[in-house]
Amino acid sequence: MELPILDPLDPVFPPPGSALRDPNGLLAIGGNLGVETLLAAYQRGIFPWFESGQPPLWWSPDPRAVLYPEHIHISRSMARLCRRGGYRITTDHAFGAVIRACAAPRSDAPDTWIVPEMVASYETLHSAGHAHSVECWLDGELAGGLYGVLVGAVFCGESMFSARPNASKLALIHLARGLAAGGFRLIDCQIPNPHLTAMGARGIPRRAFLAVLHEALAGPRPAWPDEAISGMVGLQQTPEQCHDP
Repeated sequence: MELPILDPLDPVFPPPGSALRDPNGLLAIGGNLGVETLLAAYQRGIFPWFESGQPPLWWSPDPRAVLYPEHIHISRSMARLCRRGGYRITTDHAFGAVIRACAAPRSDAPDTWIVPEMVASYETLHSAGHAHSVECWLDGELAGGLYGVLVGAVFCGESMFSARPNASKLALIHLARGLAAGGFRLIDCQIPNPHLTAMGARGIPRRAFLAVLHEALAGPRPAWPDEAISGMVGLQQTPEQCHDP
C-alpha cells in the first residue's frame, strides 16, 4: 500500500482507519507543520512523528495509549515525594526550555524526533494558546517537565523529560490531578511505554479513542487549568491509588 502524499500548501488527511498496520499507525507523508495543519491533525486523532532529514510523517496508531486523569497511578514512594515538597510546579513558564530539554539527546536515545522545525512549530502553537507545558522546579532550576497540545477536553501529551529523579512523574501527577479537577476527559499518550504504563496509561482501540475525542470536541471545552495544576502542593490518595511499583 502506498502512503498518501499530502499537498504541502493544502494538506487533507485521510481517515485514521486507513493507517498502516506495519508500521502501526503510519497514515500519510508530507504536508506542513503550520498551526492550522497541526490543529486539523490533532482534532482527527493524528500526530506528526519523524526524524531529521525526513518529510513530516503522520500517525494514528491502533491501539492508542491513553491515561484517564482521575486514574493516575501514584505509588507510595511518589506520594511521599509529593508530600515532602522542596519543588515547585508551574505551567507555561518555560515552554521553550521544556521542549528543548525533551529534544536533547539521551543515553538510551541519542537521536531525537523533536527536530528544529518541530520545536519552532510547537512554540508557535504555544504562542497561539494551543500548546502548554508543565514545569517542575527544584532549587530554582528546571528539574523536569512535559508539554502537549490542548484539543477540546483532551490533552495530547507530546514528550517529557527529567533532569532530576522522578521530576517528570511529578509533572505528570500534577497535570493529571489538575485536568481531572478541570473536567478534562483524558490524556492522549499516543504510544505506550513502561514509564507511562506504570503511571496508569493503557491501550484502547483507535475507534474508542476517536469516539472520546469527537465527544470532547463537541462538548464544553474547559479552559487550561493553570491554577489547579500549579497550585497543588500536597496530594491526598486513597489506599487503592497508592501502590509501590
